[in-house]
Amino acid sequence: MSGHSKWHSIKYQKAAADAKKGAVFTRIGRNITVAARESGGNPDTNFKLRIAMDQARSANMPKDNIERAIKRGTGEGSENALQEVLFEGYGPAGAAIIIKAVTDNNKRTVSDVRHTLNKSGGSLGETNSVLWNFELKGVIRLEANNADKERLELAAIDAGADDIRSDADGIMITTEPKNLQKLKEALEKNEFSCEYADVEYVAKNTVDLSEAEKNKLASLTEALDELEDVSDYYTNAK
Repeated sequence: MSGHSKWHSIKYQKAAADAKKGAVFTRIGRNITVAARESGGNPDTNFKLRIAMDQARSANMPKDNIERAIKRGTGEGSENALQEVLFEGYGPAGAAIIIKAVTDNNKRTVSDVRHTLNKSGGSLGETNSVLWNFELKGVIRLEANNADKERLELAAIDAGADDIRSDADGIMITTEPKNLQKLKEALEKNEFSCEYADVEYVAKNTVDLSEAEKNKLASLTEALDELEDVSDYYTNAK
């Protein structure tokens, strides 16, 4: 997991072929609603909304669903108030995990998250029990195939990137959250296609897990994906 949300981009890319895509649409729709409620329903002036809409399109979410989610956020719908909540806890072998959720019933979500962690050998932690080891970063991911890496690096650095990494999942570029929009637009101007862009919790220090522990962590993240309220999760496990 390289100390970040390895599964995030994967789950959106595969959502259209996923038998549970209805639940994925619900999660993305809630993210759109929250973003629209916070800063308005115009993606040209609300970058958080634009990111959520990009993720919706990547998952082949119908246009009508996207528009309804925006209207709920701007007060044109009747849905109960949604709020973003953050949970801190531990997975297998004590790996730190941060879980982000969007919910209209915090008590239900706390119960679901605690049960899922306990069932997988983890536990729910107190406030700042693991958050201190993470920092918010703007993250952009691109496919490594056919990318002119030298030109990409130059364009990214000129636009304020602070780290560029390549791994089996492709290329990950990080920057300060406030600079994410500028970086994404600069890369697209240079004809690089950004598969994914968002603000994530990136671990400052990572831990190694055994193969058995990695399998347990994978089972935990799969169980978290089953929770409709959970929108993302981040660990410090490699």
